[in-house]
Amino acid sequence: MSSGKKNSERLIKKYPNRRLYDTQTSSYITLTDVKQLVLDADEFTVIDAKSNEDLTRSILLQIILEEEAAGAPMFTSAVLSQIIRYYGHAMQGMMGSYLEKNVQAFTDIQHKFTAGAGGLDAKPFSPEMWSQFMNVQGPMMQGMMNNYIEQSKNLFVQMQEQMQNQSKSIFGAFPFPVPPVPPVPPTDKK
Repeated sequence: MSSGKKNSERLIKKYPNRRLYDTQTSSYITLTDVKQLVLDADEFTVIDAKSNEDLTRSILLQIILEEEAAGAPMFTSAVLSQIIRYYGHAMQGMMGSYLEKNVQAFTDIQHKFTAGAGGLDAKPFSPEMWSQFMNVQGPMMQGMMNNYIEQSKNLFVQMQEQMQNQSKSIFGAFPFPVPPVPPVPPTDKK
């Protein structure tokens, strides 16, 4: 990150009374205002006014929590449960990277559609425009996303297999007992 970009980054201080103070505008702001900064792609950092601890992730998670509770949640309970299960798991770091890359790929697809719709000067689609677009192009987009998800799933399985193979090659020299493999029952095909 260049020093010029770092200096233009907005600094928001969070005080013990849970109020947020925007140092650029010299005014108190709400989580809704912070959400608007995110929507406007404004760079910002939220710090604790007393300890200078970076609270940006915590504030972003608060915004996600409010959005999830507000009506049409993006994550199902099953997805949230799966995400929680990865905390403390050996795959935690890889899962974070995997999710980040998938969200970035989805964002790239959105930008390509926006650019293709009106050239380089095009403004981003509004939520209403995306809704209309998805109503018309929904089946095609669903097919594209299903293909992308299937490819991602296959890549993830390949990565797991590679890790298992690497583990076997690293630890294969050690005399660990190998558990017997249970026989597979025959299947009757008629």
